[in-house]
Amino acid sequence: MSFELIDSTGAAPSDDPLHAEEALLARAAAGDAVAHVWEAPVSLIVPRSYQRYPALADAREAFARRGCPVWLRLSGGGLVPQGPGILNLSLAYPVRLPMGALSEGIYEHLCRLLADALTPLGVLTHWQAVEGSFCDGRFNLAWGPGDDARKIAGTAQYWRRVPQSSHDTPLYAVLAHAVLLVDADPIEINARANAFEAMIESRRHYEDMKIVTVAQALAYECFSIPVDLRQRVRAALIQRVKDASPPAQ
Repeated sequence: MSFELIDSTGAAPSDDPLHAEEALLARAAAGDAVAHVWEAPVSLIVPRSYQRYPALADAREAFARRGCPVWLRLSGGGLVPQGPGILNLSLAYPVRLPMGALSEGIYEHLCRLLADALTPLGVLTHWQAVEGSFCDGRFNLAWGPGDDARKIAGTAQYWRRVPQSSHDTPLYAVLAHAVLLVDADPIEINARANAFEAMIESRRHYEDMKIVTVAQALAYECFSIPVDLRQRVRAALIQRVKDASPPAQ
């Protein structure tokens, strides 16, 4: 099974990413493997677990007035900034194994797709936790060695059980998602994220030197930065997705 690339325009699938996630999961529940590469306007996306903060509704309203809506998503983790220069990859596909059986394999599959897309561009990456970065986790895509590594992409996944109607029906629909920093402003990203975390009093704070963009990584490696970098990264990622299949089950 190969991925069907949907909505090749690269626009955000809907104003509210939660609606788009539901549409992708519906395709996966029907047995399809679909992929979407997209960008979003300036916004923040938080997991539903943030609903535990009493100030969330007021903070969302305040940020919306500033032109930065704050959306809820299905997967766990933490806050994720969105906007120009940030590329998203969403994969949805059926899984016929018990819940969580492929969890690490799904993360590794996603990280490998991203890493393989960036390598020909001159950016070598691996996956590891990067303490101090937004939405930190073991399967960040990182650039740089050891303790000096910086997060260049984040990953998340969400499993939904599919009501069984036949033996061919998948047990789960899985959504795997990655957020890749291409040429956005890291200082602005963190300032916006930190301002929201402060407003809801979450006690989270993100450090500028813990994230890096593709453009910065190229500059640090003394490579020239092409004027069409976003288009090149997007094209490389789409090609990798076209050549890929969902993780083996």
